[in-house]
Amino acid sequence: MSLSFNHSVIEEFRANAGKVGGPFEGGDLLLLTTTGAKSGAEHTVPLGYVRDGELLLVVGSAGGAPRHPAWYHNMLAHPLVRVEIGAEVFEAVAVPAEGARRDRLFARVVRAAPGYADYQANTSRILPVVVLERSEPEAGEAQEAAQGPREITNLADKLIEVHTWLRAQLRSVRAEAGAHFAARAAHQGPGEPPAPGLGLQLRQHCLAFCESLEFHHRGEDAHVFPALAVHHPHLAGALDRLRDEHRTVARIQGELLALLADLGSADPERFLTELDRMSEELTAHLDYEEESLLPVLAGIPFPPAPPVPGAAESVAG
Repeated sequence: MSLSFNHSVIEEFRANAGKVGGPFEGGDLLLLTTTGAKSGAEHTVPLGYVRDGELLLVVGSAGGAPRHPAWYHNMLAHPLVRVEIGAEVFEAVAVPAEGARRDRLFARVVRAAPGYADYQANTSRILPVVVLERSEPEAGEAQEAAQGPREITNLADKLIEVHTWLRAQLRSVRAEAGAHFAARAAHQGPGEPPAPGLGLQLRQHCLAFCESLEFHHRGEDAHVFPALAVHHPHLAGALDRLRDEHRTVARIQGELLALLADLGSADPERFLTELDRMSEELTAHLDYEEESLLPVLAGIPFPPAPPVPGAAESVAG
């Protein structure tokens, strides 16, 4: 599809709560916004999708072209994406399916939209099936952990929501890493071990976790912490410690991402040791941040109220 055609579809989609005419009329259509692998700029494309239970599936068909579409390469580099369905907008982690799971999901897609079988027949590449996983913390999980309120009314609530998601992602990454290396270790006989089907899933979740954590810490260092330092000088020591911990966590993230670059031959003991060390330090960091800042953040409304004309502005006072 041309850029001008995409642009007109996107405008029509957003103007009519997801309803469009032309070749997409009556079909299941979403807008996927990815971050450019090289440019870092946002790119939005309209894509057909298929539901498989609670899962949302999109296919990197490019109409049967010989190369994967640009949005696929973008989400491999930056797994955190934005999805628009109807009038709903949410963040998601894009995870390509592998092996037998990919084949099962592609068969599900073809049952719902047979045209994808024609696209596959027209190209020698395997059309990737990408699962879009909502990245918001589950309400049930948050309640079970006695954290993550149902309604966000202040900055403390928002911090808990973010921390709940980060903790859940970290647990998911650790479980997937254990399963990945267990499958590799279980291989017997000659030849290379078969792909366990978790490599891309683990990679995408690791990258999504690291990107989210980096964004969270960057926002705290640039905006939240300076405002708190001005209005709550008694927090100076805690804020300095948290900034130091941000640098430590960033260093560990870099080491983990370096290991991910060659996941197929990564040393299991080293990878899991680094992941466990990061988990321990990050958990301690989140715990300390909540202990130090929640009492103050609970008094700051979120989302912030619009400024009142003529009134003095105060970020955290």
